[in-house]
Amino acid sequence: MITRRIEIALLALSAFAFLTVSAFGDSQVRIVRLSEVDGNVQFDNAATQRYQKAFLNLPITQGAKLRSQSDGRAEVEFEDGSTLRVAPDTIVEFPQLSLLSSGGKISEIQLKQGTAYVNFSGTKNDQLTVTFGQEKLVLTHAAHVRLEVAQDNAAVAVFKGDVQVDGPSGAVDVKKNQTAMFDLADQDRHKLVKNLEEDPYDAWDKQQDQYHERYTASTYNSYSPYAYGTADLSYYGNFFNAPGYGMMWQPYFASAGWDPFMNGAWAFGPGLGYGWVSAYPWGWTPYHYGSWAFIPNRGWAWQPGSTWTGFNAVPRVVNAPANFVAPKAPVSGREMVVVNRGPAPVLQGKSANKLVIPNNSAGLGIPRGGIKDPAKVSQTVAQRGSITTKVQTAPVHLAYGNSGMMRSSPSPAAGPAPAAVYSAPSHASVPASSGAASHSGGGSVHR
Repeated sequence: MITRRIEIALLALSAFAFLTVSAFGDSQVRIVRLSEVDGNVQFDNAATQRYQKAFLNLPITQGAKLRSQSDGRAEVEFEDGSTLRVAPDTIVEFPQLSLLSSGGKISEIQLKQGTAYVNFSGTKNDQLTVTFGQEKLVLTHAAHVRLEVAQDNAAVAVFKGDVQVDGPSGAVDVKKNQTAMFDLADQDRHKLVKNLEEDPYDAWDKQQDQYHERYTASTYNSYSPYAYGTADLSYYGNFFNAPGYGMMWQPYFASAGWDPFMNGAWAFGPGLGYGWVSAYPWGWTPYHYGSWAFIPNRGWAWQPGSTWTGFNAVPRVVNAPANFVAPKAPVSGREMVVVNRGPAPVLQGKSANKLVIPNNSAGLGIPRGGIKDPAKVSQTVAQRGSITTKVQTAPVHLAYGNSGMMRSSPSPAAGPAPAAVYSAPSHASVPASSGAASHSGGGSVHR
């Protein structure tokens, strides 16, 4: 009798579990990466109900909004390496970032205004939808598109792949090297043009693609479950074999006096609490996966492994020296809390094309591809303590496109964006502090 009751109980529990999984199989636990921030870019994560200064490596969650001003541009990286790039004067929202019970990822982006580039990898079972006005573009196969939305008109230009745009006036198929024009003031009537009109930010988009193609190793899955962030690991540091530890990764421009929590911020996620956000341009994967270990005579290094963690996790620390102060999340509030203890590069020169790189800056402020052979430059910095080197920059200026609409654009000598020298949000206060961050009610910065 007892055995029978246990069997019935187990059957009931199994049925409840099945119903629970069926009802809640699709979840909104995904985070995608704000992987590039140049100039004035703001975000709203739905927790503070207002826009704040955007921060490199911020996790983007469902319901977030991103806004670039006239001098701002940004990139968002998805798990499989797909990207969304935002040109100046652009607003995008993320109404859906869900994970299906099958493992597929469903992403939706709403382009409210401005210009955005989407390069979708086409990973099996993944889907990325872009909406603008009453139009909808659903991507399930690899495609690279540019979308532009003004007050009364919109356009979809296809660089790679074939796409279909659905709207009130029907479906329109847009092939490679074609552009679909939409009249938003006249029931979204469309016109198909068999050419691509060059946009001022096409060169920037192409350059970022080339960076990812060059530095994203095909063997990234040997040290990360996801592709996003791995190109930056390749450019800003290198792997080495440490006796007793195995394969480890360490950033360039870092010695034994540096620690991985010198520069960053505590950011609040709705329903998730505070999470550590690294300020370093490579600071995504090593803060969501694996652990940091201090190796005598070598310094801090990252070791891949374990389980990928979400928004509010802090990486595991191994063999920390006696003077190390572990980071601690704020206990209250929702404002960003900045930690700013490490040295940062400084731009010099009339055209801001020279960068003074100090030791222990660990890549902070160095733009992607901005300096040649960072490994060699890092060795020189270790010997001298700092170095002044040229950096490729692309100042932003105002230009008029063929549509007559004023827009920001890179200079003719296109190159990486100016080095984003780390600074605290403008509303932050600056109290004296040691290593750990504590919250003071509003936005604050710790040095």
